[in-house]
Amino acid sequence: MLNKLISLSLLALLSACGAGDKPAATVAAPVTSAPPPPEVEVITVAAGDATFTQDLPGRVQAYRTAQVRARVDGVVEARLFKEGSEVKANAPLFRIDSRSYQATADAAKADAALTKETVERYKRLREINGISQQDLDIAQNKAKQAAATLIKAEEDLEHANVPAPLTGSIGRAQVTEGALVSKSGATLLATIEQLDPVYVNFTQSSAELSRLRRAVATGLLKRADGAKVELLMEDGSVYPQAGNLSFSDLAVDPSTGTVSLRAEFPNAKRDLLPGMFVRIRFPQAIAENVIRVPQRAVQSNTSGQFVMVVGADGKANPQPIKTGGMASTDFVILNGLKGGEQIIVNGLQKARPGTVVKPIPLVETMKLDKQLTAPK
Repeated sequence: MLNKLISLSLLALLSACGAGDKPAATVAAPVTSAPPPPEVEVITVAAGDATFTQDLPGRVQAYRTAQVRARVDGVVEARLFKEGSEVKANAPLFRIDSRSYQATADAAKADAALTKETVERYKRLREINGISQQDLDIAQNKAKQAAATLIKAEEDLEHANVPAPLTGSIGRAQVTEGALVSKSGATLLATIEQLDPVYVNFTQSSAELSRLRRAVATGLLKRADGAKVELLMEDGSVYPQAGNLSFSDLAVDPSTGTVSLRAEFPNAKRDLLPGMFVRIRFPQAIAENVIRVPQRAVQSNTSGQFVMVVGADGKANPQPIKTGGMASTDFVILNGLKGGEQIIVNGLQKARPGTVVKPIPLVETMKLDKQLTAPK
């Protein structure tokens, strides 16, 4: 019995040792997949014509400005307009105390009527030699003087009611009721500005103008139609209506080396106000068979300018370029691109050099220029 117990203990011990030698089951690690390549918006550039433009600073000016001033002496009785409103030509603006002018006009009218009657009576007397020719001449001169006095008195009476000289926007009144105004001092009462259309005055460098003229003369560039210009608002947005170039100074300002220009813009909604600073996008010349890319696609570093190009392997890499002038919002490329390259326009922050990207054709909300075609 003792031997059997010992044998059973040994078998149990051997079984336990054999179980410990078996390898433990392993837990499978989770399989992780690589993230998809980032999406970037691209365009495929192609050669075509480009109109060189230049953005020049300008200032808005009213089409016409009239300063309303006192033409008679007196006290202002009433202001007849709302400040900042639109007024029509000949609409009453101020009323000046006119009692003295009314009395003067009435007296002048009576005197003129009396002298006229005297002349008629003297003519009948002269026909029968009742008076001399000299007496008739004196009576006629007095009648002329009385008529001139009446005209002056009626003008003063009319000027006591101050009208608007033109249709436009009237600003703040410079005088209040009870103020004494003067004809000799030409007291300023208010200012009216016609704001539809408006002028925009700007200047262009004479050196730049000469360089472009030489390029056109040698055939390097073609002359652009400069009759139409664009206006950029202070926030960078484009004014919805184009303007016409209406004035160009033929002389160069010796102090600044610039030529003065003026454009005219419609302004029915009064978005453009006098004194406002804007920028004029001025067409200068046309270049043929050139490549252009959007301004936002061009980057720069210490080595110069470059664009990010998606290669055949799907990787984004910088391509050094050299830009010329501007064609609207695009850069004209002088060298570095041959055409057919896929240029990254949006998503540049995700396109690091050497990384694989997923190019997606750029879809603009505005009409794409015919020189920029999206890849198929």
